[in-house]
Amino acid sequence: MNLLTKRRLISPPREQLDQLRQPLMAGERRVLEFFDRTLDPEWEIYIQPHLNGLRPDFVLLHPHVGIAVFEVKDWDLHAMKRWMETPPGKAPILMGEKDGGRFSLQKDNPVEKIWQYKQELLQLYCPGIPKEQGVVITAGIIFPFAEDIQIQALLKPALNYRNMENRKYYPVSGSNSLSSENASLVFPGSVWSTSKYMKPEYAANLRVWLTEPDAPQTQRTPLPLDKKQQELVTTRTRSGFRRITGPAGSGKSMVIAARAAYLAARDKEVLIVTYNLTLINYLRDLAVRAYPGASQKITFLNFHCWCKRLCLKNGKIEEYNDIWKEKAVFPEIALCQLVEEILDSLGEAKHSYDAVLVDEGQDFKPEWWTLLRKICRPEGERLLAADETQDIYGNNRLWSQEEKRLAGFSGNWIRLENAYRLPAAMIPHLKHFADVFLTDYKNDLPQPLPLELAFFPAYLQWKQVEPSQIIDSAFSVIHDLIAKECGVTLHASDITVLTDTNKTGNSLVQKLEYQNIKCIHTFPDTNISDRNEYYRDKRRKKMYFFMGDARLKVTTLHSFKGWESRVLILILEQAKTPRDLALVYTGLTRLKKHADGSLLTVICAAPELAAYGRSWK
Repeated sequence: MNLLTKRRLISPPREQLDQLRQPLMAGERRVLEFFDRTLDPEWEIYIQPHLNGLRPDFVLLHPHVGIAVFEVKDWDLHAMKRWMETPPGKAPILMGEKDGGRFSLQKDNPVEKIWQYKQELLQLYCPGIPKEQGVVITAGIIFPFAEDIQIQALLKPALNYRNMENRKYYPVSGSNSLSSENASLVFPGSVWSTSKYMKPEYAANLRVWLTEPDAPQTQRTPLPLDKKQQELVTTRTRSGFRRITGPAGSGKSMVIAARAAYLAARDKEVLIVTYNLTLINYLRDLAVRAYPGASQKITFLNFHCWCKRLCLKNGKIEEYNDIWKEKAVFPEIALCQLVEEILDSLGEAKHSYDAVLVDEGQDFKPEWWTLLRKICRPEGERLLAADETQDIYGNNRLWSQEEKRLAGFSGNWIRLENAYRLPAAMIPHLKHFADVFLTDYKNDLPQPLPLELAFFPAYLQWKQVEPSQIIDSAFSVIHDLIAKECGVTLHASDITVLTDTNKTGNSLVQKLEYQNIKCIHTFPDTNISDRNEYYRDKRRKKMYFFMGDARLKVTTLHSFKGWESRVLILILEQAKTPRDLALVYTGLTRLKKHADGSLLTVICAAPELAAYGRSWK
């Protein structure tokens, strides 16, 4: 069969390649033509995909065979001397010498790049692939204008250090292999027609990051910005500093995402940072609604992932790993010190972004904001959105008046007033809760829009139960919703269950799956005994958590912070401390209004909330 007679998915399309922000080099064009001529048409080709801030030259994807990521270097190895230095116990460093000067080329080391690509593919973007089945991901290097033997000799120390000697999974190719017109010499996995390890759902998970996701109905509609929000999205302050506050549902996240999209559409380098890992997915979906190309141009990271990436990029990953070896204490001070040292050593090179935007800023410690300020270009923007009422980690209270003054802001906070997300019927219950339980906080309560109650009905119920009844009560409510015994038109994937403990969440998921009710959740496998693997599993599942998934959602109140759902079930067991109560409030504010009706059921085993719950009747 002539492979060229069948259509292949190439993204971006060939007719748009000349419009890429970073034009294809001659070597990259040669590799593209090679792949297109020699690979089976079922292989999809993604060119310079914005893999959440990383940008490999090529990603190849076959839903039944596997995944491949390639780094292409147009280097002329005769034009400059290059070699590997091997410091004891550390990754080999790529060095160069020209005109009598010696310098590090480690930031361009293709071995470290493909190693990072594969690590993040497994841990973040394809979380469903078990670690032991990582062979479905090929990570390769191509030098179109150098001979194979030269490249392999140069990169051998780095490949050996990363245990990437097996060219079946880590191919290193040059001009000889490209000239052969034999795909297997460049990409050995191309000879396979199927793989027992690869599943179409793995491909679907990765496409979310390679191309714009196909979202549900709300994802296809533009962001409904009011006049004030639109002004915040399209303007900046003279200083570049701006801070926004407002109650839950007032559109703070929407403004953050829309401003980021606005800047990205104008070719600005933009970073959105959160504390909550799962919030990244929500903000990404919002940004795409504002500008379809946003997911390809904006970097979305939680703070600690940004720290790790900075250490990895600057050859400090061993130092990063060392500070995590003490398992009894979270190494917050040591981590910030390491990051600050790296930034200080970079000088002007640390200014990586035109804009740094922080959502849920009440979760941030002052030293985190100080570090993030440093990576923004002097003429750039720094935007922070916060709601003190939802300070579930207690971090907002760590900001002294002096630290607030030194944060770069001046004047009052810009305040968003109206509750665009919440059904009007929910707001009196929130006010009552805040008046009773959040007296130590600066309450910022939402205001309903006029004449809204009749257009967005809400069905609210509170079930006070014994702790032993929690799981059965939740299952009964879910069963009734799926069986459509609630008077609200919905799909099972509309249902979101939030718990305040991982233990209860895991138990509920097990019961649901035993009853063949499929779930997407963020709870790590309880059978994992290794502590590090346990947290890796937890992180994978958080990155895998998307509202567009067709399954019922189960996660923690912490992980759903910043999100929204029209059908919510809250399972509450803890209401003793101010943080517990702030978390309950945050959960109650996650309800989203909908023309077909919203539904919130609270299943509570915390006796401290029993009297409040009776007020719902």
